[in-house]
Amino acid sequence: MANNKNYYDILGVEKTASADEIKSAYRKLAKKYHPDLNKNNEEASTKFKEINEAYEVLSDTQKKANYDQFGSESGPNPNDFFRGNGGSGGFGGFGGGFEDIFGNIFSSFGGGRATAKTAVAGNDITTRVTLSFLEAAVGVTKKFNIVRTEECEHCHGTGAKNGTEYTTCTECGGTGQVRYSQDTIFGRIVNQGPCKTCNGTGKIIKEKCTECNGKGYKRNNVTVTVDIPAGIDNEQIVTLRGYGDAGIRGGPAGDLQILVKVEPHKLLERKGFDIYLDLPVPFTTAMLGGKIIIPSLEGKLELNIPENTQTGTILKLKGKGTKQLNKNAFGDMFIKVIVELPKITDKKSKEQILELEKIFDTDCFDKYRKFKDITKNV
Repeated sequence: MANNKNYYDILGVEKTASADEIKSAYRKLAKKYHPDLNKNNEEASTKFKEINEAYEVLSDTQKKANYDQFGSESGPNPNDFFRGNGGSGGFGGFGGGFEDIFGNIFSSFGGGRATAKTAVAGNDITTRVTLSFLEAAVGVTKKFNIVRTEECEHCHGTGAKNGTEYTTCTECGGTGQVRYSQDTIFGRIVNQGPCKTCNGTGKIIKEKCTECNGKGYKRNNVTVTVDIPAGIDNEQIVTLRGYGDAGIRGGPAGDLQILVKVEPHKLLERKGFDIYLDLPVPFTTAMLGGKIIIPSLEGKLELNIPENTQTGTILKLKGKGTKQLNKNAFGDMFIKVIVELPKITDKKSKEQILELEKIFDTDCFDKYRKFKDITKNV
């Protein structure tokens, strides 16, 4: 039966999309609906499975061809030809006998000959890395260990001792695929599948490689060095192409996907590529002006506080934010001034404040004066 799912719609691509466009769409959606980023979200989990199912089919040349032609990655279902949509003999208008019908269908798979063994891409690997606030903002080089499948260096992926102790499978001629026929009440049906003699490898091993026990691949601990770009943010993903598990039968290696976690800063806060700081300022500095040392991505900076700065005032330092990803541009830094009053506990200090109050009348406080004027008529 044809597959009712539209894999192209699931990935949001056209049927004419290239392999690179399909892969790019998959990665974008996989990142969005990844279970690590959507804890306890059943809908996201279901969507993630659909995306992977769609990509598994559309990224495989043979499965995609079957899906495009028959609506199923496994190829045509003989029952689809016997449901009778009119035409002679109840076979939807197909002329000729059953062998002609299935001969035409399977001739599309290599002109009636068994096709070469299918290359399989390696699996992607997902890992995590924790960065400090500053490392994420300015970029950093990190080293960490992963475990991945690699081609056995002793047999070069053949599974045979020294990479030479094998012969070509005579059953499939080295293709790894065989055609077989089955007599049914509807006639003879021809199918194609992996060769059972060589398990789809196309070769018969005479003597196994002792390093990988004939598998051709090994699980190895590998140290990876990655340059984390400046401007990376929390829960974003860095992808290293070809650093995942090795492919099978000449297929490309998978990718390494690094999920980034950024630790918070004690004083600074990031929003997009801009940096924010709440700055407490003594009321004397706010009144008379002065300089205060503040933290920044570049280290300590000297910030000028203008005279009569009110609490809530926002001071902007252009270009002192985070570098924008893959661009030669930077965000800004915004400093919110919070004027702080001293705590008066002794009698002498209170007397001094009272003397100061005599110097300033209400005309010195614009907002307070306006407030009093309005309340007269309320």
